[in-house]
Amino acid sequence: MPKMSLNNVKLRDKMLILYFLCVLIPIVLTNLIFYHVTTSNVKKQKMNDISISLEKAKTEFRDQIDVAVGIASVLNTDYFLNEALETQYANASQYVDKYHSDIFFLLNKYAPVHKAIKGITIYTDNDTVLPGGYVLPLTPAVMQSAWYQKLAAMPNSYTPLIVRSDEFGVFGYENIYSVVRELNYYAGQSVIRKIVKIDLHSEAIRQIFASASFEGDVYLLDDRGVIQYTSDETVEWRFREAAFRAEMLPSDAMLFEETYSNEYLKSLRLVLAVSEQEVLEAVRNSRDFVIYLAIPNIVVPTLIILLITRSFNTRMVRVLRHMKKVKNGSFETVPSAGDRDEIGQLTMEFNRMTMQIKRLIDEVYVADIQRKDLELKRRQSQLHALQSQINPHFLFNSLSTIRMRSLMKGEEETARIIHNMAKMFRKSLEWGKDWVTIKEEMDLVLCFLEIQKYRFGDKLNYNLYVDEAAADRMIPKMMLQPLVENASIHGIEPLKSGGCIDVRAEARDGFLYFTVRDNGVGIAPDALKRVQESWKDGDRENRMGENIGMKNVYYRLMMYFEGEAEFDIASAPGEGTTIRIRVPDVKDAGAPSSESA
Repeated sequence: MPKMSLNNVKLRDKMLILYFLCVLIPIVLTNLIFYHVTTSNVKKQKMNDISISLEKAKTEFRDQIDVAVGIASVLNTDYFLNEALETQYANASQYVDKYHSDIFFLLNKYAPVHKAIKGITIYTDNDTVLPGGYVLPLTPAVMQSAWYQKLAAMPNSYTPLIVRSDEFGVFGYENIYSVVRELNYYAGQSVIRKIVKIDLHSEAIRQIFASASFEGDVYLLDDRGVIQYTSDETVEWRFREAAFRAEMLPSDAMLFEETYSNEYLKSLRLVLAVSEQEVLEAVRNSRDFVIYLAIPNIVVPTLIILLITRSFNTRMVRVLRHMKKVKNGSFETVPSAGDRDEIGQLTMEFNRMTMQIKRLIDEVYVADIQRKDLELKRRQSQLHALQSQINPHFLFNSLSTIRMRSLMKGEEETARIIHNMAKMFRKSLEWGKDWVTIKEEMDLVLCFLEIQKYRFGDKLNYNLYVDEAAADRMIPKMMLQPLVENASIHGIEPLKSGGCIDVRAEARDGFLYFTVRDNGVGIAPDALKRVQESWKDGDRENRMGENIGMKNVYYRLMMYFEGEAEFDIASAPGEGTTIRIRVPDVKDAGAPSSESA
C-alpha cells in the first residue's frame, strides 16, 4: 500500500484542496464579517452626516441673525445717531442736513457689505423728523403691527427680538425675518423713543437651508411649536400659523433636533425629519456592494485554478514567438505581469535584452533628433510657465459687470478704474499673442499707473515717453508692466508724498532702449546684490519665490532674445531705483511667433 503523501496526490486534486481551504471558505467568512461591519459603519456615518448638516444649517442661520444683532447693537451705542434722532429741529432744512451728514452715511454702509441685509429702518416719535429714507415716524399703524406688539410685550427692552412678517415684494409675497430692538442706550438723557428694525432677505434664509444637503424636511420652530420656516412644500406656513405635528411626518420618520443657546434665539429650534428608508437605503447599497464584491472573489480564483495548468505552455509559446520577431527586426517586449517563477524570470530577462538592443539603436539613429525636439518643447514650456506667473486669469466678465453698475450709479471715476483693470486682465488672457508693440505695452502700463494714481492720489506722479520710431516695434508682452508695478509697490508706496515714476522707450542703432526710474525708497546694497546674483545662478524653478515680477522679466528676455538682451538695475537707499534694458530691434516682421519662441 503506497504511503500517504501530498506528493502522491494528483495536481488537480491538490488545486481543489487548496481552493476549498484557502479560497472558498476564507472568502465566505470574510465577506460575512465585512458585511456586518460595513452596514454598521454606514448607518453610523449616515446618522453623523445628518447631524453635521443640521448643525451647519443651525450655525449659518445663527450667523446671519448675529450680523443683524451686531448692527443693531452698534446703532444703539452710536452717539451721533442717537443725537440726530433726538434733536428738536427748527425746520426741515436743518433735519435734512443732519440726516445726510450723520444718519444716511451710517446706515447706508451696512447693506452693501452684508448681502443678507435687505434694509434698515428706524422708527421714532420725534415729530420734528421728516419721514423718508431710513427714518420713519412711529405712527399708530406701526404700533398696531405684530412685530411692535411683540416688542412691547418683552420684559427686557435690551434684548433683540427676532420676528417673521409677510410683505409684498418683487416676486410676490415674501417672508421677511427681522431683528428689532429699541435704541435705548442713552434712554436716561431723552424721552424720545427710537426703534431699529433690520430686515433680512428671505432668499438668504432659504439658501441656508437649501445648501445644507438635507435628505429630509427641515423645520424652524418657535417656542410655541409654530413653524417659522420649512422645506416641506406640503405644509402651508407662510400666510397662516401652522403648528408642527407628528401627523405631518412619515410613519418611519427619524427626528434630529438642534436648539440655540443665544438669549435672542433660545425660543427657536431646528428639527430635521428624515425617513428611515433614506438611512437604510445606504445600508442596502453597502449590502449589494458586498455581494457584488464576493461574486468575483469566488469566481475569479476558481477560473484561475482551472487555467493555471495551461499557463505554462501559453507563456513559453509567447516567449518563443517574440524571439522570432526580434530576429526579423521587431523589438517588441513580451507582455508580463511580473511573474516570479522560472518562466516569469525568463520573460523579464528577454524583455530587458530586447529593450537594451532597441535603446542602442535609438541612441545611434534617433536620439539626436529627439533631443532637439525635446529642447524646443522645454523652452516653449518654460516661456509659458514664466508668463503664467505674471498673467493670472482674472475674472474679466465680473469686472465688466461691476463697471456697468458703477456707471449706472454715476460713479464715473470708479468705473474708469475698473475699466482699466478689466483692460489689463483682458490682455493677460490673450495667450496666443506673446509679442506686442511698444505702444500696446505702454497702454497697459498707463492703465496700471492710473489705477495706482487712483489709489495713492497726489502721492504718485508719472511720465511716459515713447520715441515715435519705437512705437510700432515688437517686444514680449508684459515686459514693462511688472517693473512699473515693482517700482510702485516697493518704491513709491512707502513714501509719504512726492513719488514719481518715469518710463521711457527709444530706438537707435538697431536696438531698443527702455528705462524705468522711480524716486522711491531704493534698495539696500546687500539686498540689491542678492537680487542680481539670483539672476545668474540659473536655478529658475527653485529661486522664483522672491522678486517674482523682476525675475520673470529677466528670464523671459534672456530666452526670447537668446542671451542678447541687457538688463541692468541701479539703486541706492533714499534715491530711488533705475532699471535699464537693451534688446535687439526685431521690428514688425522679425518678431518671433508664440510657436517659434
